Amino acid sequence: MKKLLILCLALVLSISTAFAKNIVIVATGGTIAGSASTSTNTTGYTAGSLTIQTLIDAVPEMKKIADITGEQVLSIGSQDMDNESWLKLAKKVEELANSSSVDGIVITHGTDTIEETAYFLNLVIHTKKPIVLVGAMRPATAISADGPMNLYNAVLLANSKEAAGRGVLVSINDTIFSARDVAKTNTFMVNAFSAPNTGAAGYIISGKVVFYSSFSSVHTNDSEFNIKDITALPRVDILYGYANAAPEYVDYAVNTLKVKGIVYAGVGDGNFYKAVMPAVQKAAKAKVAIVRSSRVGSGIVARNGEVDDDANGFIAANNLNPQKARVLLMLALTKSSDPKYIQGVFNKY
Repeated sequence: MKKLLILCLALVLSISTAFAKNIVIVATGGTIAGSASTSTNTTGYTAGSLTIQTLIDAVPEMKKIADITGEQVLSIGSQDMDNESWLKLAKKVEELANSSSVDGIVITHGTDTIEETAYFLNLVIHTKKPIVLVGAMRPATAISADGPMNLYNAVLLANSKEAAGRGVLVSINDTIFSARDVAKTNTFMVNAFSAPNTGAAGYIISGKVVFYSSFSSVHTNDSEFNIKDITALPRVDILYGYANAAPEYVDYAVNTLKVKGIVYAGVGDGNFYKAVMPAVQKAAKAKVAIVRSSRVGSGIVARNGEVDDDANGFIAANNLNPQKARVLLMLALTKSSDPKYIQGVFNKY
């Protein structure tokens, strides 16, 4: 009887193991993997100094949710994220998403540019499997480090059936955001993220994933952009609008930097200072894509609002902030430089 009981227990364990989901945590560095000289220091620290295995070992509760493995792809502060790093990361995520042995992917990332990386992946990865980016505002060595709980929640989210097919998500401070809508809106507080135009997509409450909204913009599986087709990204820079802005920066970007596109973080509804207008008109005639975004932080840049976009060949950014408009413009330019096509992309994504 005792042998039969042991055999039945072993069978139950083997079945539960067989049905456990496999979550891969892809590490890129950031504050979540940062260390400081003291446990009370939350600003002067080295980002990305801890390995992915150290992060996994620090949250053993994750292993009760799913089978966890980790891969270290980058070890940087996200202020140093660049196009080449995006391409490297995206190709790894695509590879994992295509693996039958992977059910969900979590990406640890610095908070400085997490919204840009999330949006880039949202546009180029073709999968319905959950992809969740997670970061922290305090280094791992801090007394009240937010990273361990954030990581646990991210794995919980990636392991949930509710997250499937929703595109790339960002999980931080018990809150779920869509990659398109999330923005960092505070420099140091743990509740540093919000979605100014749409609000949060959902929350994680005591281990339960709750979504309150669906997403209308095109993403992941339905995107016309695919990381498999992209080997390089065209140069697109962001210029900032302000009172008495100098047109020479536009000329420099076009003539010296040889940019293919400019995102202008304009004042108000994406407006240009009067001296800048001739410079961007000239750039547009030279086939440089000009996207009007706004420095405000929320709201829509309306096409043909105070600026005649049709006449000038400009593109209105909809409600994308400048940094996300840059991501989308780079991808659009891999397909076409036609302003009508690019405007259609901004309306769609």
